[in-house]
Amino acid sequence: MNKIAGGFFLTLEGGDGVGKSTLQHALNQRIIDAGFEVVMCREPGGTILGEKLREALLGSNKNEVDSLAELLVFLAARTQLSKEIIKPALERGAVVICDRFTDSSIAYQHYGRGIEKSIIEDLNTIATAGRIPDRTILLDLDPSIGAKRKEQAQDYMEQEAIDFHNRVREGYMQLANESPERWLIVDALQNEDVVFDLVWSDVAQRIKD
Repeated sequence: MNKIAGGFFLTLEGGDGVGKSTLQHALNQRIIDAGFEVVMCREPGGTILGEKLREALLGSNKNEVDSLAELLVFLAARTQLSKEIIKPALERGAVVICDRFTDSSIAYQHYGRGIEKSIIEDLNTIATAGRIPDRTILLDLDPSIGAKRKEQAQDYMEQEAIDFHNRVREGYMQLANESPERWLIVDALQNEDVVFDLVWSDVAQRIKD
């Protein structure tokens, strides 16, 4: 099995209904076929503790969760995921594909909720020991279209007003523009196969170099 020195950390970001889960599973199989170990994970979740925190947080009703408490729960789950799953996988040379990571907290809790960005950045650094993804794919989509794509019952965050989700989208674009060397922006309105081909072309070159 092929290994990458230091592993390769790929994160998928974007609003709700953009197709992150579908893309993650497609990439997983293609990277395995290329001879690499792949570890898939999601936020919040991915560990026993993380999944319990996910259920407690996203199972809450709208207006029940304080914005700072929300952030801290995400960070607790991220800390556990980083130490238990992500760090060991990268150390053994695997490719890690994570559905959301630190950028989600800045997009949702800073641009969406209004918590000071520097506070979130400092806490992200503590939670992850300063780990930054090697590549981040932003699946960009109008939030009103993303909401219509959701088939399952919406959690309290997905039920936020469209203005909130528009701020999150704008936040993601700002983050991508600040670090263009790390981000790839993909129009998620395109056909799934087109999206996959664009992303795979980018990722394949990076994991094989």
